[in-house]
Amino acid sequence: MTFVDLLVVGGSGLLGREITRQARLAGARVGATFHHRGGGVAGVAWEPLDIRNRAEVTALIRRCRPATVVNTAFQQSDWVTTADGAAHVAAAAAAIGARLVHVSSDAVFSGQRESYGEAVPPDPTTAYGAAKAAAETAVRGIDPGAVVARTSLIIGGGDSQHEKFVSALASGTTSGVLFTDDIRCPVHVSDLASALLELARSRYAGPHHVAGADPISRHELGTLIARRDGLDDSRLPGGLRAELGPAGPLDVRLDCTVTQSRLATRLRGAREFLTRTPLESAPDQYLSELRYR
Repeated sequence: MTFVDLLVVGGSGLLGREITRQARLAGARVGATFHHRGGGVAGVAWEPLDIRNRAEVTALIRRCRPATVVNTAFQQSDWVTTADGAAHVAAAAAAIGARLVHVSSDAVFSGQRESYGEAVPPDPTTAYGAAKAAAETAVRGIDPGAVVARTSLIIGGGDSQHEKFVSALASGTTSGVLFTDDIRCPVHVSDLASALLELARSRYAGPHHVAGADPISRHELGTLIARRDGLDDSRLPGGLRAELGPAGPLDVRLDCTVTQSRLATRLRGAREFLTRTPLESAPDQYLSELRYR
């Protein structure tokens, strides 16, 4: 990989692919990493990377010397990838003076508060939440100027895990339930990517909440997805996470008021973006504003 303006760590995932797509449309030189296979976005320099390996991360970032690094990589069941990997990326980015945007999660919160602003400290109740909280601590300790962007369920044109699960439920190819007591603030992947790229070129630092405007249950979210896709929403069974598990926070509402006031990108709620077809949802009107050098 030669010199790039933007390096997306975890670029082959749903969010990483959208960030690389938008950045390429804005004219940036983009590099992206993958663990198993590349993301297939044209014009992007793809590079295999195991972020658990600090030396490998350091060597790659030194070699391509990006002005900006966006880290989207995580693995829910692996502390080393989620927490240690984030520290490796932060240290390598800081060593060359790169701007860092680290993507975190609403999983860092317990759900005991009515809502969560950026100033509320993490209080995770799950192993994954603890790993994401540890990653935040490492990133902010290594680079106080970095952005830590907490988000929620990411939805995008049928490709997200939740959308695939809804489709499988509606078609009868899998079993399970959609929880009616599990509340989150889903965000469209295009809105999220656009917001992250805005934050990357800003002077802001620290925690930012980048989620959708509507707090809704996973069951209501599934119903909206099914109706958008012409599926039978009556085939989506509901249930209570409090009764069925797994254990974890039930109601986590990210207050994005401060972050939204800093953005041109509007963070739409699921009740809005799921009334449109997948191809109508990308906020490309902001792409011409993106610059990395």
